[in-house]
Parts: sequence; structure tokens; C-alpha cells
Amino acid sequence: MKMIIGLGNPGKPYEETRHNIGFQVIDRLAREWNAPLTQSKFKGMYSVVHRPEGKVMLVKPLTYMNLSGECIGPLMDYYNVDLEDIVVIYDDLDLPAGQLRLRQKGSAGGHNGIKSLIQHLGTQQFNRMRIGISRPPAGMKVPDYVLAKFSAEEQPLMQEAVKKSADACNYWLSKPFIEVMNEYNR
Repeated sequence: MKMIIGLGNPGKPYEETRHNIGFQVIDRLAREWNAPLTQSKFKGMYSVVHRPEGKVMLVKPLTYMNLSGECIGPLMDYYNVDLEDIVVIYDDLDLPAGQLRLRQKGSAGGHNGIKSLIQHLGTQQFNRMRIGISRPPAGMKVPDYVLAKFSAEEQPLMQEAVKKSADACNYWLSKPFIEVMNEYNR
């Protein structure tokens, strides 16, 4: 089984914020596949979808971003999901808004959700899909920026990034992640 994990914060105040771009990708896939996240276990919401390529789990940790590993580690253990069969989707301040960057390993790069995953998985070697949200404007604090909604100008760009990320996830169901990286890291 493959597991597609979108990082974010639960609750109405956080919907459509920069920090919740991973949740937005999961929501899009759930709509495309008619697979609402109705199951709950290990501090997360998920659905298991039977696709032609095999079983896929869509996951949104409900632990708040900084504790994402508390959901994902136990969920992977419970369902016996291998590290190479996950992809984690999250926001990245160091990429221009809307740009995708896929990697198979790496540090947390200051992202607390990824720090938590590395801590709970015991490794930095797992597939990731980073979606650029750019840096905050001068004088704005990072927490305020990532917890803010996208501007009207950013909306179309980010909607396209969510679509492209969902397309990359669909592509990954039948291809090795390295091929997905070659296709989408352009």
C-alpha cells in the first residue's frame, strides 16, 4: 500500500492557509477519487482507496503541524507501510510560490512538521513533495505568514500548484518516485 500524506493544521481557522497546502492536495485527491477521509486512527484522518495501481491511503495528521510524526509513525507501523511507499506533501518558504520540488531524502530545513516526521520515523530518507510559498514580506514574522491565507494574486498560482501536486501523486502510483522527480522537478 502507498501512503500520501499532506501536512497541515486541523480546524476552520487554518483552512486555505499557506501552512495547509499539503491538506489542500489531499482534499483534491479525495475529491478526484471520491474517497472522503472518514476513518480516524492515531491522531489522523484517512481513507484507503482501491485504485487500479493498488491500495492507496490518503492521510491528514490532526496533531497540528509540529507533531505530525505522532500520527504518521504509528499509522505506518499499524498498516505495515514501507518508507519508500510514502510521500509527504508540505509547504516550503525557500521555494518561489507555486514551485514544486520533489526529493527522496533530506534534512527538515527548519520545517517543524518534517522535524517531527524525521524524529518518529528515525530517518531523513522518505519521499517528499515541497510546494513553494515564498518568504514573508519584510517585517512580517514567519508564523504569521504561514498561518495567513494566500493573497488574491497568489490564489491562481497555488491552485495550479495543488493540481500539479495531485497529478504528480497520480503519476507516482504507477512509477518509481525517481521518475516522478524527473517529470515534475522542472
